[in-house]
Amino acid sequence: MLGVEWMDAAVVGVLGLLIGSFLNVVIHRVPIMMERQWAADGDQYAIEAGLKPAPAAGADAPATDKTERYNLLTPASRCPHCGHAIRWYENIPVLSYIALGGKCSGCKARISPRYPLVELATGALFFLCAWRWGWTVTTAMWCGFSAAIVALAMIDWDTTLLPDDITLPLMWAGLVGAAMQWLTVPLFDSVMGAAAGYVSLWLVYWAFKLVTGKEGMGYGDFKLFAGLGAWFGWSALVPIILMASVIGAIVGILMKLTSGLREGGYVPFGPFLAAGGLTAMAVGPQKMLQTVFSVLGF
Repeated sequence: MLGVEWMDAAVVGVLGLLIGSFLNVVIHRVPIMMERQWAADGDQYAIEAGLKPAPAAGADAPATDKTERYNLLTPASRCPHCGHAIRWYENIPVLSYIALGGKCSGCKARISPRYPLVELATGALFFLCAWRWGWTVTTAMWCGFSAAIVALAMIDWDTTLLPDDITLPLMWAGLVGAAMQWLTVPLFDSVMGAAAGYVSLWLVYWAFKLVTGKEGMGYGDFKLFAGLGAWFGWSALVPIILMASVIGAIVGILMKLTSGLREGGYVPFGPFLAAGGLTAMAVGPQKMLQTVFSVLGF
């Protein structure tokens, strides 16, 4: 029986590797897609407000990168250095990176090790979900949760953006999962968790802004925390925020000591909320709270 459980989890883990490969595309392209949409909306507003002339009827759109079709499927993946089209056998999760020696087969430019690490992390999380919940809808739910959290963490780390296209479906999925009893959290706790998650960080945001005149976090953090509240319930919010704060403080100190802080000295909070959420999934909020207290010396 144990062998069957390992085999089932391994199959789901391999699926996670494939999903992780797609997440690398999501992480790279979603911020670009958002920026292009903002630019298009700005142009449309300027035209409607009379601040910019409308294009002539029948005029061809300028052949610029901003007007090319660009989404999660188009164009095909290419090397950013030489434009080499990545063949299917060069896109096998982890194995292709090893076979290529971490370099582009066309120009031999270095490929970031983050790509296989994202694939491995997603595969490991999918394996964990299948190991804990077997072949169930609950496993599918938590695999989807893991994929969304990994994508959000990496996007926020790169750009300080937490896209609504991911945070809002994450929250609604948690509420639906609770309503359908695919998750162990009661629906009332899920609804209260979503509300309390959003409002709590909203209050912290405004308190910090009133005291310092600066914005300490973005609205995407509120939505992500609301999503975590929907998945784990209101009682898990304190353990998650404590874990996120401890991890964030440790990472921030290390980055400061190694001169790794970005211009302005900021560190996005979303990745640490994500780490708190994944830890809560792996060990449970109560064990996570005990771990935080032990780290803090209580």
